[in-house]
Parts: sequence; C-alpha cells; structure tokens
Amino acid sequence: MSSGPLRPAQELLGRLGREFGELMGTLGSASLLTAQAFRSLFRRPFELRQILAQMEELGLRSLTIAILTATFTGMVMSLQFAWGLGRFGAKEYVGRVIGISIARELGPVLTALMVGGRIGSGMAAELGSMAVTEQIDAIRALGADPIKKLVMPRVIASILVLPLLTVVSDLVAFAGAALVAESESGVTAEFFLSTALQSMKVQDFTSGIGKSFVFGYIIAIVGCRYGLVTSGGTESVGNSTTRTVVVTSIFILMADFLLTKLFMIL
Repeated sequence: MSSGPLRPAQELLGRLGREFGELMGTLGSASLLTAQAFRSLFRRPFELRQILAQMEELGLRSLTIAILTATFTGMVMSLQFAWGLGRFGAKEYVGRVIGISIARELGPVLTALMVGGRIGSGMAAELGSMAVTEQIDAIRALGADPIKKLVMPRVIASILVLPLLTVVSDLVAFAGAALVAESESGVTAEFFLSTALQSMKVQDFTSGIGKSFVFGYIIAIVGCRYGLVTSGGTESVGNSTTRTVVVTSIFILMADFLLTKLFMIL
C-alpha cells in the first residue's frame, strides 16, 4: 500500500494520465469526424444555405466579444510596453513591438480562445441536446447524413468566419493601442501606426490569418465531436460543453506552437 505522502502525487499522475488519454481519444475521433465531413462536402446537396446561416450565427453574433477583447488587449499592451520600454528610453519602439505581437500572436490566439469558447460550447450544447433527445437518430432514420447536415456546415462556417474576426480584432487592437499610446505615453497615434506598419512584414500578417483557419477548424470539430457523443440527460450536455471549452483551448495553444514553428521555418 502506498504511503500517505506519496498518495497525492500518485493521484495527480493518474489524473494527468487520464486527461492525456482523453485528449488523444478526442484527437483520434476528431480526425475521423474530419474525414467524414470532408467526404460529405462533395455530395449533393451542398448545404449552402446552412453554411451561410451558420456563418451569420457564428460570425455576427461573436463580433461584439471579439471587438471588446481586442480593444482592451491593445490598450493593456500599450500601457505595459510603454512603461517597460520607457525605462530604457525606447518608447519609440512601442508601435513596432505591439504591431508584430498583435499580428502574429495575440490577435489570432485571443480571438480564437474567446470566440472559440462561445462557438464551441454552443455547438456542443446544440448537438448534445439533439443527441439526448434522439433527433440525430431521427435524421439517420429518415435516410439523411447527420455529418453532412449538422457537422459539415458548422466546420466550413467556422473556418471561414474566424479569419474575418481576426482581421477585425487586429484593426481594433491597433486602434486601441494607438489611442492609449497617445493619451498615456506621449507617442502620437500617427507615429505609432507608421512605425508599426514599417516594422511589419506581409508574413507577419499572413501567418496570423493562416493560424485562424486552423483555429476555426479546431473549434468546430471539437464542439461537434463532443456534441455528437453526448448521451444521458441534461447534465451530460453541460459536461460536454465544459469539456469542449477546455479541450478547444488546449488544442488551440498546442496548434499555435506548432504553426509558429512551421511559419518560422517557411
């Protein structure tokens, strides 16, 4: 029998092992769901109306949270970098540092984390409710493919919408950072924006947008996966939405590291 002091460490390792196993299981089932959704994409009907409806649901209704997140992110970054660089007499580099940081990392990642929590949990809750009330089984009984009807439109819409939200977030974050730089740090907005644009390359912007396509896919496929496997009652729906937010955030951060390395190589 394990001694008392070792038991908490063993329980922690066991919990980490179970969490890692669930993440790997989610990765495998999400890959299978991706293949099924991709195959259904080329079968008629093409569900264009469903895709447009999902783009409106996922995009327009997430615009507020994306703008608020980007605004305050840019403002806080401007305060922090102006204070930090000001200690070394380098306030004129505030725009350069913030521009690259927002375009490459903070814009796409924070947008994906904040908007993804809303989008992913909504998908898991909607599909989970349909699963526990046997609506998905009814779709199969009618001869329709639930992957094509329910999953594919959400995946396509999320992949298309998240880059657009990222572009909006980048612009709003730049504006918020420039405003605070002028009002709090004595760096004019014109100088801030001109130095930011001078230091940024096309690759800085395209790498952030490229990440957003992958993040959009992750959000949708994880949300749909947890929604489809929901079983039981309403408590299971709540558990699925919670797991969706957690797993989506982890996968986004993992993908961000891998994509950053890939874009650096390219």
